[in-house]
Amino acid sequence: MSTPSVPIQRRPAWLRKKIDLASCETTRRVLRAHGVATVCREAQCPNIAECFAKRHATFLILGRHCTRRCRFCGVDKTAAPQPPDPGEPRRVARAAAELGLRHVVITSVTRDDLPDGGAGHFAAAVRAAKEACPDARVELLIPDMNGRQASLETVCASGPHIVGHNLETVPRLYSLRPGADYDRSLFVLRRCKKISPDIRTKSALMLGLGEKKEEVLTALDDLRGAGCDYLALGQYLQPSSSHEPVQAHITPQEFDAYRRAAEERGFLHAECGPYVRSSYMAESYAEPIEKSSEPGERKQG
Repeated sequence: MSTPSVPIQRRPAWLRKKIDLASCETTRRVLRAHGVATVCREAQCPNIAECFAKRHATFLILGRHCTRRCRFCGVDKTAAPQPPDPGEPRRVARAAAELGLRHVVITSVTRDDLPDGGAGHFAAAVRAAKEACPDARVELLIPDMNGRQASLETVCASGPHIVGHNLETVPRLYSLRPGADYDRSLFVLRRCKKISPDIRTKSALMLGLGEKKEEVLTALDDLRGAGCDYLALGQYLQPSSSHEPVQAHITPQEFDAYRRAAEERGFLHAECGPYVRSSYMAESYAEPIEKSSEPGERKQG
């Protein structure tokens, strides 16, 4: 159940980020030239200028239209999704190579209409990225694919270095995520780790939706119980007046406390702050991974 709405509040000083789109032109030009989408733009990420200025982007595959109606997400849900574009994985890979990415992050909308949830398309994108950027790490942020084990095996067999799947919020607020299931999301993370133990797993939650501190800490315990390695915690920002309102602004000090709590629980890396998103500073998570432990292509089984 959602918590009662509160009046829209003026953003505190720590959430007043200036966006300079002039510094983004090189990255925008590359993305346009290759005809690829980013979640940075489709989900209205507040870090877009900062990341694009560094020639970083998180690629969005499987179209721009999601089959679920999460009440906090800015991605379009009004149009019917199109069939997967078989040329998309290679276009993404070429764009990543032109941007000079050493850490390639690929995500997607949720595609409940596809028999495999888009797993085959993800696998093709991983293979293309590894071919075009052989020295780069590849990170995926996948939907739950309805918990299909065969789909998760397909994704892991393609050899990504990191597989992320976001809890987004605490169990009590899952009415904000129609079609999602908290336990199923934990299963996705647990299963990916079991399929490929050398893959790092990652998850993220948005704070400020009405969750309580104890609920967040319990979610962190649940993630560690599922073998999750990396964590991102950030402030929920309302994309429009038709989306779920912000219930609270979490202070930087509170985020620091959550980071310490995550470290105490054994997460290898925890990125926690008002503007943190699941792929924000993604390259810094991978630094502890030794070259010798990087996953290669695996046979399904």
